[in-house]
Amino acid sequence: QVQLVESGGGLVQPGGSLRLSCAASGSFFSLNAMGWYRQAPGKERELVADITDSGSTTYADSAKGRFTISRDNAKNTVYLQMNSLKPEDTAVYYCKVVAKPVEGSWFEYDSWGQGTQVTVSS
Repeated sequence: QVQLVESGGGLVQPGGSLRLSCAASGSFFSLNAMGWYRQAPGKERELVADITDSGSTTYADSAKGRFTISRDNAKNTVYLQMNSLKPEDTAVYYCKVVAKPVEGSWFEYDSWGQGTQVTVSS
């Protein structure tokens, strides 16, 4: 019931910046958490950053001090500002949300975006 459209990925030089956006649409009551994961070839998918509906944030150690996650609830959009990018940041970045379908429901479900490639290279 949730469709996620990601944008902002691409090729950037080391030390550069990118801003990823993920806009959610569809049928849902609320998005209780929104986050970004990444997966590099040969590696497991890992959490980069997430943010709850109350604004609490979590960052991977590798992202702390360089990345900033934020959300615009009016637009149902989550952002990931990535600064001081390193080659090891190269991966497919996936947006994930935890959605509540209707008000008062005990049920929540995860929805994933299609992924966007981020390549950091000279």
